Amino acid sequence: MPKGIIYLESMPVSPDRVEEYHNWYNDTHLAEICSVDGIVSARRFAPTDGQGPFIAIYELDCDDLDSVVQRLGELGASGKMSSLELLNMETPPIPKVYEQIGSYPK
Repeated sequence: MPKGIIYLESMPVSPDRVEEYHNWYNDTHLAEICSVDGIVSARRFAPTDGQGPFIAIYELDCDDLDSVVQRLGELGASGKMSSLELLNMETPPIPKVYEQIGSYPK
């Protein structure tokens, strides 16, 4: 099976809602994302300098990596995903799919 990731950058809707954004993303949204077939785990990262977007990496294990983005869209359209009101939609998060092409175990 091919392995890959979805890379996603996002920002909170406003600076005064950063804590609420992180709580929602970590405690609710990651579980929703991982409920989608093909997504096996999710991790988030913050810039060490405090500047720029937060990053989410969704790890994939499925035959059709690109279909996972379609399933994420279907989840959002179904009404089963919590509100995205805490995300800054002026710069909407755009998922980018990457296929693993190599690795080096240490």
